[in-house]
Amino acid sequence: MKVSIVVPAYNEEKMLPRSLNAIRQATRAFTEIGWESKIVVCDNNSTDRTAQIAAENGAEVVFEPINQIARARNRGAAGACGEWLIFVDADSFPTRELFARVADEIKSGKCVGGGCLIALDQMWPVVFVVLGFWNLVSRVRKWAAGSFIFCEAETFRKLGGFSNDLFVTEELEFSKRLNQYARECGKRVKIITDVRMVTSARKMHLYARREHARFLLKALLLPKQVFFKREECHPWYDGRR
Repeated sequence: MKVSIVVPAYNEEKMLPRSLNAIRQATRAFTEIGWESKIVVCDNNSTDRTAQIAAENGAEVVFEPINQIARARNRGAAGACGEWLIFVDADSFPTRELFARVADEIKSGKCVGGGCLIALDQMWPVVFVVLGFWNLVSRVRKWAAGSFIFCEAETFRKLGGFSNDLFVTEELEFSKRLNQYARECGKRVKIITDVRMVTSARKMHLYARREHARFLLKALLLPKQVFFKREECHPWYDGRR
């Protein structure tokens, strides 16, 4: 069995070394059971040292010129190999225990993919409530957070990967199609609940509350005008890190 870990990265020279170190440590869960693993970083047209840092840390580096998370994940998957894919954001830190749980799901033969519950490296009361709500939705609806998604490679390709039309929420749209496919083939999508992955809360520092509120309000009222336009999704694409 071989698993490829795909890391989309846009101007991530600050966070990427820590993330790649966490991923390398986590892959011990695969090594211990005789599986191979490979880390693929997709440099999504970065203007900093992202690609150099990825290469120095032993990752295979591929390039996606169009700055879009869905395209970066898809390009990384195209450069991957093996029977399973794991997508980890460049500001997230999976553990050996989490990868071991993924291996359990793979070995069951009943799972086509999934995700896990999320924790942040810093918490505030409002963030605690919002994150708690998301984790509940993720658990109930079987939607994977974009920061951590695992999927059978053959299934990923059958479904056509992530939608290149979306600049955000592409993981939710993919999760919906993945759930439908799982129902059709009598398998399951698994959200791992007993191990959480820590991801960075940096957006809470980088953007004012009014900026978050403005984006969320517009996304709720005019989703088609927001989700399909890069310029409307500035917390992901303006390069602020």
